[in-house]
Amino acid sequence: MRYLILSDIHSNWEALTAVLADAEGNYDQILSCGDLVGYGPDPNAVVDWARQNLKASIRGNHDKACVGLEDLEWFNPVARTSAVWTSQVLTDENREYLRHLPSGPLAVDDFQILHGSPADEDEYLVTEEEARYISTLVTTSVSFFGHTHLQGGFMLHRNGVRLLAPYTFQVENDTRYLVNSGSVGQPRDHDPHAGYAIYKPEDRLVEFGRVAYDIEQTQRKIIEAGLPDLLAYRLSVGK
Repeated sequence: MRYLILSDIHSNWEALTAVLADAEGNYDQILSCGDLVGYGPDPNAVVDWARQNLKASIRGNHDKACVGLEDLEWFNPVARTSAVWTSQVLTDENREYLRHLPSGPLAVDDFQILHGSPADEDEYLVTEEEARYISTLVTTSVSFFGHTHLQGGFMLHRNGVRLLAPYTFQVENDTRYLVNSGSVGQPRDHDPHAGYAIYKPEDRLVEFGRVAYDIEQTQRKIIEAGLPDLLAYRLSVGK
């Protein structure tokens, strides 16, 4: 079984369709590490697709916020505005789907998916120190997470924790991996290309992917929806 790992799609239909086209033929099932919605202009298109195509998905903080499960007080003004707008345009079916997404970690075969960290679904894992702090909670050889919008992750070895560069690698027996597939819809690593990962358990192989998409079309939709201009601008610069 080969898995396409997605995270942080954030209502970006153009980025999602580009990823699916780029990865076509290289996966059997699709998983999501959360944040299907928020920020972008196409929440219903993305959630309609998710309901039909995802083998498994967990919730992200924006998924919760857009259906009333998260206090918007903790969101910055731009994120809050987007969450309110998304809540207003979601169909009843899509709102219920998001409301019932499980929290991570969620076991899938012999690995797991999560949004933030094993300790807290809303916790950011950015530094080696942060990964080291929760390393004892990582119980599978491979775990996929999102939330930071930074492709890469961490290698957890008995000799310490190291950053994981976003290159194809072989899973080793004496190492645990926290793998961030990158954001499909709003990368923040200064690369505007949509990010994803492929996991092939039988080959013990993790592959990272990046693909260009029609950013200008997404930007036009954001502006036409009356969402904050910043959400359009940041797509061009990947931050």
